[in-house]
Amino acid sequence: MWKLTTAPEDAPQEPERITIEFKGGLPVKVTVPVEAKEYTDAVEIFLALNALGRKHGIGRIDIVENRFIGVKSRGCYESPGATILRVAHVDLEGLTLDRNVRALRDQFTTIELSRILYNGHFFTPEREFITSSIPTSQRTVNGLVKLKLYKGNAVVEARESSEVSSRQYEPIYIFNCIRVHRVSMTSNSLPWTSWAVSSPPTPLASSKLSLSGSKSLLTFFPCLQLCLCSYQVGTSQHPQRTSRSCTQRCLWQPNLNQITETLCSK
Repeated sequence: MWKLTTAPEDAPQEPERITIEFKGGLPVKVTVPVEAKEYTDAVEIFLALNALGRKHGIGRIDIVENRFIGVKSRGCYESPGATILRVAHVDLEGLTLDRNVRALRDQFTTIELSRILYNGHFFTPEREFITSSIPTSQRTVNGLVKLKLYKGNAVVEARESSEVSSRQYEPIYIFNCIRVHRVSMTSNSLPWTSWAVSSPPTPLASSKLSLSGSKSLLTFFPCLQLCLCSYQVGTSQHPQRTSRSCTQRCLWQPNLNQITETLCSK
């Protein structure tokens, strides 16, 4: 049944590594170190990747389709070159594409364009509308992707791009995030009671910063979890414990002192 690709079990025993360079989301160069060759022409790139994919058994797909007229059909396709390009492109998007742009593209553009093309509606206004957004979404998709081709798989081993900012994350940034979300957190009057203790914990309604529905905040700060657990157990089982002892648990992270003092104050 398969005409183009080598069966994965019959593919070479040694993997082959290549590098694909993208600019504006389009492949502009393919480097094959084993052959000491570089391909820059669009047609040459596709033909070279097709040959490599066929050699290593990449690009087979066996699916059941739901056709436009309501009939289900089995589809067996071989697309070695396109499969390698897609693996590399999707990986580079993860590094360079804005998360909100990518989410909108995946939720709307990808689904609708697939439906339009599958149903044969290429020459339609809706297709023009959808495709007009693609160049903008791909503006930052620039960089290199290194792949390993081996027995039916195209595996990404590394990626790099000049689009990635060198700015380092600082823990102090979280304070601004907390201030922004503080209104919604303090407006919720339901007690936060996800800690399991032998006796019902005292609600943190008296805290300056309510934790109602703020479990996601604690996910990023394990130290805060220790503090809050100590605070709640202390108020319900050991009244002699104070917020000071709770705060001392976080002295290893000075930037968290302000948060813990606020959370643990009465």
